[in-house]
Amino acid sequence: MPTPIAILGASGYAGGELIRLVDAHPLLDAVYLGARRKAGERLGNVHPQLDGRDRILESLDVDRVVASGAALVFLALPHGASAGPGVELASRGLRVIDLGSDFRLDTPERYLTAYGTAHPHPEQLGEWAYGIPELFAEDIMAGDRVAVPGCYPTSGALALAPLVADGLIEERGIVVDSLSGVSGAGRGVSEGLQFGVIDESVKAYKVLEHRHQPEMERVLDAVGGAPAQVLFTPHLVPMQRGLLSTCYARAAWDLSPADLERSLAATYRDAPFVDLIEVPPETRWVVGSNRCLIWVGLDHRSGTVVVISAIDNLLKGAAGQAVQCANLVLGFPEETGLPTTGWMP
Repeated sequence: MPTPIAILGASGYAGGELIRLVDAHPLLDAVYLGARRKAGERLGNVHPQLDGRDRILESLDVDRVVASGAALVFLALPHGASAGPGVELASRGLRVIDLGSDFRLDTPERYLTAYGTAHPHPEQLGEWAYGIPELFAEDIMAGDRVAVPGCYPTSGALALAPLVADGLIEERGIVVDSLSGVSGAGRGVSEGLQFGVIDESVKAYKVLEHRHQPEMERVLDAVGGAPAQVLFTPHLVPMQRGLLSTCYARAAWDLSPADLERSLAATYRDAPFVDLIEVPPETRWVVGSNRCLIWVGLDHRSGTVVVISAIDNLLKGAAGQAVQCANLVLGFPEETGLPTTGWMP
């Protein structure tokens, strides 16, 4: 019998992708779909691309979620909105997979640096498994609470973590330069996301102050032997989906491209969704899939390692990775119900 699950934040882009993936999953059954402003509406009015159009979006009431019989809850809520329900749902015995940013950081100090405010439950920071299965599968399987990372830290961490862990690159002076499709900003309406603003243009945003920079450092600190220092610059590009990160780091010693390739290949040898490829990846190759494609190279003249990764920001960067984590938490094969091929040539 499929495991009953709930999705809170079902009206957003990530929530819609969660519904689509869960509906096609042989071992999961969505018994509760919750939303904030869209509560009471038919699913078809919010996500006309999905089946089950007559399903009604419920409220975010924790008591009703518990009464639904859900054994696991996905939280696809905006920043700051999942801390309260996440703690309460976990305390009442439900497994919680949080796609939001409330539990991704490991210390109150790092959270304050990233968000400029104190965390409402500082004792919870570091208690939630960090949801990149390729790097932290044992932590995910051992617990009942998972904080799924953002799309930018996912792409950067998958590219850099093996090289940091193996001591092939210096932890300080790492540069991550990323480009993301507009869906990464969520479904909210703002002037900066209007078609007339983003079309025919590329822009960097939140330069030197993006909240995902401390999150990237948190991941690299966990796998490395010294505190990491990352300079991160995100760019918004005029496409719906996809994320490309080009990462630069100083080689730690006189290594070869083969050393870099061996490190990445060894880490991801058994990973169903990460592939090391021989040419720099393109975002269209991963759109529609839960894959991450990685290319690595070495500039001998400057001693700089270049790693490029591509993911679908709504799948491996959000909903797909959340389902991958849920599979591990529930004891299923991690690839169950997830697409491994993209839909663009």
